Amino acid sequence: MKLIADMHTHTIASHHAYSTVLENAAQARRNGLEAFACTDHALGPHFPDAPIDWHFTCMDMLPDNIEGVWLFRGIETNVSGLEGGVDTAEAVLEKMEWVIASIHDHAIRAGSLEERDRMWQRIAENPLIDVIGHSGRAGYEYHPEKVIPLFKEAGKFVEINSHSLDMREDTVRNCREIALCCKKYGAPVVVNTDSHFCAGIGRADKALQMLEELDFPAGLVFNADADWFYEHMAKRTRRSFGR
Repeated sequence: MKLIADMHTHTIASHHAYSTVLENAAQARRNGLEAFACTDHALGPHFPDAPIDWHFTCMDMLPDNIEGVWLFRGIETNVSGLEGGVDTAEAVLEKMEWVIASIHDHAIRAGSLEERDRMWQRIAENPLIDVIGHSGRAGYEYHPEKVIPLFKEAGKFVEINSHSLDMREDTVRNCREIALCCKKYGAPVVVNTDSHFCAGIGRADKALQMLEELDFPAGLVFNADADWFYEHMAKRTRRSFGR
């Protein structure tokens, strides 16, 4: 399986990342990608090193294509509570071309499994969110059998985050369970690197290996199907990609 895009990457605008937009674009091209999304962290009470809202609302200054690679203007917003809110204003999210909603350690209390199920249900109901980001994080488990069908029904992509597979064993186990549940219910996924340095962009080897081991259908991987990818992103962004 070959990815044509990496839809979760960070730049130096997130202060714990180490590459510029130009460096990411050049590396994406060198690594054989056709597209990437710039998805820096949203500013929140538990993410003080993230850029301010102006960073995101001014992203229309960036060209659509850099180094021969399509750029999508995005954000990784934080799930801010078990009520299913996020810490980014709707006016900002509405300007984005790609919105990932993720849980980060210490950003919310862990709560119970049932509370986290309801939280993800409310996130799924948010029309401004495209992707459920790295939801296999240890300590924040939910019931995939209950929640994955909700993601599918709401038209959300479930992220298979290759960086998560570098983490502790229970996170890896959670990611495998989520992938198996997506396979069972036919829920679409997007395979990303979550790169914080340009060299890793597009190199989702661990995630792709896991999917191969699980005999995961390539037809459910959004960013491995060029026709599906460009058709969806053309509708999402109202841009033309010359196909």
